[in-house]
Amino acid sequence: MDWIMDYVWAFVIGGLFCVVAQILLDKTMLTPARILVGYVVAGVILGAFGWYPDLVEFAGAGATTPLTGFGNLIATGIRKAVDEKGLLGVLTGGLTAASGGITAALLFGFLASLISRGRLK
Repeated sequence: MDWIMDYVWAFVIGGLFCVVAQILLDKTMLTPARILVGYVVAGVILGAFGWYPDLVEFAGAGATTPLTGFGNLIATGIRKAVDEKGLLGVLTGGLTAASGGITAALLFGFLASLISRGRLK
């Protein structure tokens, strides 16, 4: 039965990220792009303080799927690459860490373009 609570907490935490974004959209003049960038930066900051791994342990996919997880992944990859390769790791670490997700997004986007027809607006 513990696995059910894992799903519940993932849903609740992921939903809270969405609720915060919706409140920011409704109550401020922030554009969606700025909110998304803010989420990526928040993931980097939470990871820098060491809080993001605890959140991931608690919420699972509810914390790794949103853009905060992407920001934390990039920052963690850069930190690891800098430790291994020095300053060159700043340029290579982020893409190396996120290469699986980036490849999946490109592949599925390409497959979707083959299946559907685009229309000009």
